[in-house]
Order: sequence, then structure tokens, then C-alpha cells
Amino acid sequence: MTEAVIRTDWTLEEARAIHALPLPTLMARAQAVHRAHFDPTAIETASLLSIKTGGCPEDCGYCSQSAHHATGVKATKLLDADTVLAAAKRAKAAGAQRFCMGAAWRSPKDRDMDALCDMVKGVADLGLETCMTLGMLTPDQVARLKAAGLDFYNHNIDTSPAYYSEIASTRTMEDRLDTLEHARAGGIKVCCGGILGMGEAEDDRIALLVTLATLPTHPQSVPVNLWTEIDGVPVQSRARPVEPFSLVRAIALARILMPASVVRLSAGRLEMSDELQALCFLAGANSIFVGDQLLTTDNPAPNRDANLLTRLGLRIAPAVPHAPPIAAE
Repeated sequence: MTEAVIRTDWTLEEARAIHALPLPTLMARAQAVHRAHFDPTAIETASLLSIKTGGCPEDCGYCSQSAHHATGVKATKLLDADTVLAAAKRAKAAGAQRFCMGAAWRSPKDRDMDALCDMVKGVADLGLETCMTLGMLTPDQVARLKAAGLDFYNHNIDTSPAYYSEIASTRTMEDRLDTLEHARAGGIKVCCGGILGMGEAEDDRIALLVTLATLPTHPQSVPVNLWTEIDGVPVQSRARPVEPFSLVRAIALARILMPASVVRLSAGRLEMSDELQALCFLAGANSIFVGDQLLTTDNPAPNRDANLLTRLGLRIAPAVPHAPPIAAE
């Protein structure tokens, strides 16, 4: 098999066999795939802002922003566009290439769409790639966001199909996949990954990646999150730390199954050693969030990230030129 071939017909058995390879063999294969599609010394950077925090009606068992859980996170209103653009300017000055905006909703209301589109246009005008995560979308909402200049839509599937009902009951995996299809059909790139360490079996982690790798088109961005402790959410009682080499194997498998996708080390990096992050980069991870905060969880300080990349001989990837918004007819 040519390492550069992009497939969407992976089987769970194939993925298990790859995942079980001796670590040197697995890493060598992941590196070969990575080098066929990316500069192995370049790391993409993104910044994430909560534009509407807390009060979400979904009952996702890992989320501090769910109205179902007593986590102490207070519900806020949607930020105004000026506040969001000020944050985007700071993110760009700190080295971010993509600005991601997240709202704690089941889905956006039509009355919020004008404000959301204004945010997208404003961030795009700064020369940043734009990304939003707003919950489930309709095709009409996708069309409006695309016309405003939205590049990416983030909608994680979180875990394997078999384990999904253990972490959420107010929506299904199929609901998630429907929104991904709406985004793809509307011409918006997809950012979709999951969370490791929520009590799932290792086979669930493999199945999560196979689910992504067998979508009609691979997500252009695949965030891999590590569970971080959150008091008051159901997952906290059954969460288990992810063994470091298990994380490395998951990153390598993601790289092999989805060769041209950007694989991002997302939540949980604050608890990772520099050595573990370095192994993940060698396994094919090539993106990180920069900035002190990820929605409601902490992230490594910018100087720590800069120091790590310098010591590893890595560099921030050049920014991707932003396509202009679609002109209204």
C-alpha cells in the first residue's frame, strides 16, 4: 500500500492491527505518511474563544457548560462582535493562524445568525482563518455562515458509536453526523475529533478514529482532546488517565488513517510533559491551540509553547491566505 493513499474504507480490524504494531514500526509508518503530506517541522496554531458560555441544554457528561451539571459555570449572553474582534486581534498578535469561536448551545437560533455572521466577517477581515462550534446546524444556517466567510465548522463526535450513549442522552451520534454532512455539503471544512480518557476502552478510541476515517471525506482538522478533571460532571467519576504511549498510538493511528488531515493536540496539553508532546508530534500531530484558555479549561502559557517548539526545531506553519466571503446575490 502506498503510504500517501487516502482511503475512506478502513475496517476496524485493519485499524486494530495498525494500532498494535510495535511502537518503532508504528511511529515509522506514521512519520512516512506525515512527510508525504506535510512539512514535519511545521505546526499550525489556533486560538479558541467562548463567545457564549454555560447554560447549554445538552447533557453531555463531560461538559462543564451543561445546564444539567452543577459545575459552577455561570451562563452568559452572546458576546458582542467588538469584544470578539478584540480577542481575535490579540490572538493574531500572539501567533494564532485560526480563530475559533465556541457557543454553548444545542443549536443557534435564527435571531443570533446576524451577529454570528458579523463575527465571522470581522475575523476573516483580519486575515485569520475562521472556525465556529455552535452545536447542530441546519443547511440554511450553514449557507449563511459560508457566505459570511466561515472556513471551518467544529463538531466533535466525542467517542465511539458504541460508547456515545454513555456520555450523552439529549442527542445521538447520528445527530452529530448529520451536522457534519450539512457543513460538508455547504462547502465548509470540517473540524471533528474526540475526547480520550472518559472511561472508554482502548477499542473505543480506535473505533472513534475509524468512524472519522470512513466519513465520505475525512475531516480537514482532527482535534484529539485528553480528559481534564471537571468537578460536578458525570464523566468525572469514571474517567481514567490515558497512558502516555496509548495517546501516542492514537495520534499515530489518526495520522495513518487520515493522511492529509491536520491532527491537533487540543485540551489536556497542560498535563502533558514536553517529552510526551514531542512524541505526539513525531507520531503525526501538527497543530496546537495557543493562548491561556480553551473555553473553560486552561492551556499552556504561550512562552512554554514557544520554548518547546524552539527546542524541538519546530516552527509555526505559514498562515493560509483567507478566501474572501461570498458576495451576496
